[in-house]
Amino acid sequence: MSATSYGWLVLAFPLAGLFVTSFGWRVLPGRLPGWLASAAIGLAFLASIGALVQLQDLPAEERSVVDSAWTYVGTAGVGADLAILVDPLSVFMCLVVSGVSFLIHVYSVAYMASDRGYARYFAYLNYFVFSMLLLVLAANFVLLIVGWAFVGAASYLLISFWYRRTTATYAGIKAFVMNVIGDVGLLIAAFLLLNETGSLGYAGVFEGAEDAFTRNDGTLVAACLLILVGAFAKSAQLPLHTWLPDAMEGPTPVSALIHAATMVTAGVYLIARTHPLFELAPTAADIGAIIGALTLFFAATVALAVTDLKRIIAYSTISQIGYMVLGVSVAAYGAGLFHLMTHAFFKALLFMGAGSVIGAMAGLQDIDRMGGFRRAMPFTFVTFTAGALALAAFPLTAGFFSKDEILAFTINRGGWYWALAIVGYVAAGLTAFYAFRMVFRVFYGDPVPEARELEEGHLAHGEPQNPMSGEPEDADVGFPGPEHHIAERSWPMKAAMGPLALLALVAGVVQIPGVTDVIEHFLEPTFEDSRFHDTAPTEGSELIGLVVGGLLAIAAIAVAFTVYLRRPGTADRLRERFAGVHAFLFNKWYFDELYDAVFVRPTATAGSFGRRVVETDFVQGFIVGGATGLVRAGTSFARAIQTGYLRAYALLLLLGLAGLALYFLIASS
Repeated sequence: MSATSYGWLVLAFPLAGLFVTSFGWRVLPGRLPGWLASAAIGLAFLASIGALVQLQDLPAEERSVVDSAWTYVGTAGVGADLAILVDPLSVFMCLVVSGVSFLIHVYSVAYMASDRGYARYFAYLNYFVFSMLLLVLAANFVLLIVGWAFVGAASYLLISFWYRRTTATYAGIKAFVMNVIGDVGLLIAAFLLLNETGSLGYAGVFEGAEDAFTRNDGTLVAACLLILVGAFAKSAQLPLHTWLPDAMEGPTPVSALIHAATMVTAGVYLIARTHPLFELAPTAADIGAIIGALTLFFAATVALAVTDLKRIIAYSTISQIGYMVLGVSVAAYGAGLFHLMTHAFFKALLFMGAGSVIGAMAGLQDIDRMGGFRRAMPFTFVTFTAGALALAAFPLTAGFFSKDEILAFTINRGGWYWALAIVGYVAAGLTAFYAFRMVFRVFYGDPVPEARELEEGHLAHGEPQNPMSGEPEDADVGFPGPEHHIAERSWPMKAAMGPLALLALVAGVVQIPGVTDVIEHFLEPTFEDSRFHDTAPTEGSELIGLVVGGLLAIAAIAVAFTVYLRRPGTADRLRERFAGVHAFLFNKWYFDELYDAVFVRPTATAGSFGRRVVETDFVQGFIVGGATGLVRAGTSFARAIQTGYLRAYALLLLLGLAGLALYFLIASS
């Protein structure tokens, strides 16, 4: 089989899983829908490996293969096929997406076991993965936009999965609206590129751009900025980030899927895929780098203050995606995608560990209510700590090598890029601190009642309630199931978390400065046209960056140890002393309040005015009601004069003749 044949299979398997679980839910017993959906994604991962093997058999200059199924659009000189592109970048993304998604599916088999929407959940999950794979395999902007829209729709379905929760439906709508902003940006960018290059295929656009645009051409910069709008919306970068923390309203495995393998990495992929355009428009690339740096710092500061376990990890994702955006914007494509891979491992692991802890807490997510789970949940503790070490970029873990490679390349660009690197290092220290804030608050200290109960062999089960609002809930369709599951009692959850913990610790070996360069070498055919191809930092500077990053991580973890374990109460005293700063961070820099004041409330007011005044009073009342009133008055008058009396008709006739006579007298004078 060819590489493209495997590429089509990568798409076919999750699509088949979607149809089987969607139409067979009435007859598929027990956990079978979950296992079938998991098998579909597992087969997609195997097909991705097949594409990898076939691609490696080709000469480096031929490792970009396009295959078309049929003409998707062909009118007025515009053509776009239903075609896939199999090259090192798309295969790399397929491997990460399908591999991590498979483990999340396996985890979900147990985690969602008691939910009455079980089959529906796995149908949505397969649809989500299919959409992401379609996005990364697309060979032109038309199919990219289709996959882009599908991903947005799938995210809405999964974030709002527990649709009887008002907070969940609101979060789903918010995510959908924010992503539509990005969709519009991407669509307009595609029109601009089509107008100038006459093509919608990647190859045609990139080749045509060299002739159609000069360096920093205004139209090209505008198109790249609009591409960034699409990327920032999907990848939750400033200022289009506010939907992602609210997306935690979905089931925890959905959070893992959105944050680790699908959706938020789409923006990073898009910038990397369109790198020839950004290198022709360096102004747009610089804006992307600046926004990435600002985002990674902003999200790291917020993660210091929020207390919802899943939202801490969510802000961590926003921050880590900022590192990736910074990387691909400064032309560190291999480093940015390397961090995308390692982040997928440790972020999926952290969410899985959080799901296990939340299960032990009977659904509660506030870390102020947690503590002492180290002995009660040893497996969750070890694996979660492995993920936290990688997130903190602790020496020799996967995150240590990938994050610092981005910063080393940024420094190597010189000039004002140094400022971005410094921001990155400061945020790296904050990241290590809040990563172990989670570990120390959740697993150390005095055991909370739920932890003591678990140590005695009993899993806590409280009255179902919304963890955000405290509202009571039932366990019917549209709400979470009545049971809670933890990794210590579920082998599918262990089977998913174990490999991820190992990868979070050791996956960095594929890209050690001066030792290995597996990722860079594999992706080289995709980025060999980059003018920064031969400007990578020296091994010495990379090693210095690793030392600085490692020392920062160790120091920040030591500070967290002092604050939360060695000197308990320090965090409370700091919070009281710097109450204003804490409130600013706890309220997420007031972005939601700002958007509510500037966009939401004025729009709602305008809508209310339109409905109440324009629609009801003017249209219905004056126009429709006025016309109706005139007709009713006329018909009432007509009925009134139809008395049946001859004298009345004679009187009307005389009045009419008198009126005509008066008219002619006046007209003749």
